Amino acid sequence: MSGADKPRMIEMFVPSLLALDWMLAFLAAFVCLDLAKRLESKLDREGFGWLLGASLALATGLWSAQVIGIDRLDLPYAIEYRPVPAFGVWLGAGAACALGLAVACRRSAGLDRTLIGALLLAGGIVGIQVSFVEALGLQPGPAWLLPGLGIALIAAAAGCSAALWLYAEVRVRVKQGLLAWQAAAALILGIAIVVSQSLVMGAAGLNGVHVTTAMQDVLSEDAMGVLVKVGSAALLSMLLVMSQLEAHLRASLQRAKGELRKQSFRDPLTELPNRQIFEGTLAQAAHQADTSQGGLALLLVNLDGFKPINESLGHRVGDRVLREIAARLRSLAQAHMVARLGGDEFLLLMPDNPTTEQAADLAARVLGSLSLPCRIEGRETAVTASIGIVMYPEHGAVSTLIAHADAAMRFAKSSGGATYCFFEARMVSGLREQTELLRDLRRALAQGELELFYQPKIHAPTGEITGAEALMRWQHPRLGMISPVVFIPIAERFGLIGSLGNWLIDEVCRQIRVWRDGGLRMRVAINLSVHQLRQPDLVERIARALGEHDVNPGLLTCEITESVAMEDAEGTIRFFGQLAQLGVSISIDDFGTGHSSLAYLRKLPASELKIDRSFVLDLETSEDARKVASAVINLAKSLDLKVVAEGVETEGQNRILREFGCDQLQGYLFAKPMSAKALALWAMDDVGPRSMTFRSSLFKETQPAELA
Repeated sequence: MSGADKPRMIEMFVPSLLALDWMLAFLAAFVCLDLAKRLESKLDREGFGWLLGASLALATGLWSAQVIGIDRLDLPYAIEYRPVPAFGVWLGAGAACALGLAVACRRSAGLDRTLIGALLLAGGIVGIQVSFVEALGLQPGPAWLLPGLGIALIAAAAGCSAALWLYAEVRVRVKQGLLAWQAAAALILGIAIVVSQSLVMGAAGLNGVHVTTAMQDVLSEDAMGVLVKVGSAALLSMLLVMSQLEAHLRASLQRAKGELRKQSFRDPLTELPNRQIFEGTLAQAAHQADTSQGGLALLLVNLDGFKPINESLGHRVGDRVLREIAARLRSLAQAHMVARLGGDEFLLLMPDNPTTEQAADLAARVLGSLSLPCRIEGRETAVTASIGIVMYPEHGAVSTLIAHADAAMRFAKSSGGATYCFFEARMVSGLREQTELLRDLRRALAQGELELFYQPKIHAPTGEITGAEALMRWQHPRLGMISPVVFIPIAERFGLIGSLGNWLIDEVCRQIRVWRDGGLRMRVAINLSVHQLRQPDLVERIARALGEHDVNPGLLTCEITESVAMEDAEGTIRFFGQLAQLGVSISIDDFGTGHSSLAYLRKLPASELKIDRSFVLDLETSEDARKVASAVINLAKSLDLKVVAEGVETEGQNRILREFGCDQLQGYLFAKPMSAKALALWAMDDVGPRSMTFRSSLFKETQPAELA
């Protein structure tokens, strides 16, 4: 070998680190590994897509290194490329790379599978390099040196094994600096490609004198070089950008999922743990207490009078007050030991075996902190709190602690609020009974055990019946008749009042239709609770029930207590306006017990007022009661409202109310609530407690025109 040939051979076997074939091989290897890291244990449709992209990247680098490597040899004859065989080799390279990567780069691949995949990949690399030289169509063909091919195969196998082993270890074990380790693995794989390619070229003996036969439809060496340098760089860059963009989107999605997961355990308003995560903390603290034979204390804090803050100052101010309260509680409790239970309720946990004195001291400090005014938007807002305290394990199992703390809190609230109470067993006896009654009430509603009774309203001047008020009754199969005074508050407390109210509306409309079909045109009044008024679709429900049973809206009266009506006067005006547009009559119930504003009262589209029974009860014995009743009746007359007095039980009360000009009377003097059938018999056949008839102007045989 001449001295002039030595530098050329050295360059062939040890290419410069700045050579383009090495740079493309490194870029291809890096992109390949970047895409292959998404291959899971099972190759699904998405996995096959990533495998195709990784194989395409590595095949492109392998193919490009071949073209550039041949160009760097500076052969004494021109190389011409046949497009079909040349690009066929590229596709073959993709298939060979896919086989090796599919075995070596999946997450379930162990060391043995990684080495097998590396050997398959190395064999494919050398095989493709040999095929590429054969596809050149040189005449005479290459004189292959088998030892040189063996060395090329060993070099490729060593490089692929080292690169894929390093890649597999990094993928599993390394948590930081993954990109640098991936680049190191790509560097080894790229060197293996270029070195094996140089060895294959040396084994082919291409520096001998070879000539090509004249071929048509060929690409010149320069054209092929430009195509490879531009096309390969563009394709690899596109795949890298796609990989990085997908990685960025995947990371963003993971961060979003993590944030959602974090938010699912955090109250979004106060940033305190919510009940779900707090119950886990409570269970862990209880386990530690059991292990150390110690205990813990749990405080349930409920704000007193928080609702008026929301209603008078708005929910935005209310939210800021809650955040301020949360910050104060956080400063008093240990880290992660305070949570928002919901609404205006909070939980504080005291681990490390506290005494009752320490629990009481914390409760006192909480009350003192919360009593300080909150300065929001230039105004001071003050709240107090009622606190229930339970000690574990003295006051029950972990699963009952929050419920027992709630029972103690309610006892503190019933004592006037702004105080704390320790749990006692007697506090849950009533709660347990309420829970059982709630269960039975749900069943009763589902199985149709509830029914409506109707108490007549009497026209005071004539004694004629003018309508009836629907009253809910529950015939319990074991406990007998249960008053609504008992089960309505339970339904309100546990969120069942909406279902009861919907049933009441539908049942009343159905009964009105039954009476009408029987020839009786009966006006019926129903009571709406404050909880029903909070239902945004209440008017729609009433309209739907009237429409389904084909009932004239004028036959339905909605009674709303004065205190409820004035609780949100503006909202009540809007709601009354919607009912008035529907054609439903409106009555203000229990008038005189609340604090009505005459300005608002004048705006309400009501048709009647009902004097509370507490004023009727003392009419015969109290001058003050008579003055109030007379004033209410005169006020109603001035506002063009009819007046109904409920709770009339004596002839004396009847006489006084008639003298004052009361329009309608209702009470046990005339009739107790009765079934729909009994009321129909009384109304149509004069079968009832008193000899009364219906006013012809209100109740008459239903005319055909009214059925429309």
